[in-house]
This record gives sequence, structure tokens and C-alpha cells, in this order.
Amino acid sequence: MGLGNPGRSYERTRHNVGFLVADELARRHGGSWRKRKRVEAAPVSLGLKDVTLLKPTTFMNNSGSALAGYGAENLIVVHDDLDLPVGTVRVKVGGGAGGHNGLRSVIQRLGPDFVRVRVGIGRPPTGMTVTDHVLSRMDAAVRDAVPRAADAVEAVVEDGPEAAMNRFNIRS
Repeated sequence: MGLGNPGRSYERTRHNVGFLVADELARRHGGSWRKRKRVEAAPVSLGLKDVTLLKPTTFMNNSGSALAGYGAENLIVVHDDLDLPVGTVRVKVGGGAGGHNGLRSVIQRLGPDFVRVRVGIGRPPTGMTVTDHVLSRMDAAVRDAVPRAADAVEAVVEDGPEAAMNRFNIRS
């Protein structure tokens, strides 16, 4: 599931990088989006596994409600992360929300034990609020990280989270 906010005004914001990764995966694997209750879904095959890509149609703070009928055991959530340098991609299993309201909503619905693909958006500059930062236009470095984040999702599905962490959590 890629986290983001619905609507054209949010399309290219930092907070919507999860949606862009889901769109990239749908493009790569021939998925087409269909509206369901509280979510857009695109069934695709990733390697030998059939998966359903999801984009909540709720606002970020209510992302967990889009997961009715889904379980944490097979969930990968792609989201923006203030605590990572801009454009960095990392894979993580479990943990807290770290102040991210979309993650908080998912954790409230399913608990914390799911895989996350985190895309760094960096901290806001001095004088800018976190809200203004995450809802402002995405940097080129964040956009450039979208294919790498999609690669990370594919690696989790095909090889498992530990192998994906070994591949993507390398400091350069």
C-alpha cells in the first residue's frame, strides 16, 4: 500500500511519494486501478506472486480504514519519512509511527508488525512547519527515488524483507 492523500492538489507533494511508488509498480507490471470501498486496487503479478497494489482514497490520517479485509502479515506500506535524507530508500519491519499520521492509522488498525519501504524527504528547513513541508512540492531527489523504492517493494515480495534490507539499507 502506498500512502498519500487523494486529489489533484496533493499529487506531487512529498507526502504522496507512496502513491507514486504504487503507480510505478502498476506501470511496470501491467496493473490497472479499480475503485473499491476506501481504496483503489490494482492486482498484478510480481515475480511468481500475485499481489494487490493499494492506494487509500481516504486522507492520510485515516489510511488504516482502507485496510478492512487485509492483514499485516502480507502488508508492505510505502511512505515518506522525515528522518531519512532526501531520496534515501530504506526497508524496515515493524516499529512505531514516528509521528507519521498515516502509519499511526495503519498501526491502530493492524498493529505495528508489517514491512515498510521508507522514502526520505528530509526535515523541513528552518521556519517551515512539518505540515507545510510534507504538503509542498516534491524535490527531484524524492521523485528520482520512486523507481528505487519500487525496486525495494519487488525485492521484499520476491526475496523477503531481510534480503531487501541487506540490499537497500546500505549507507553510501
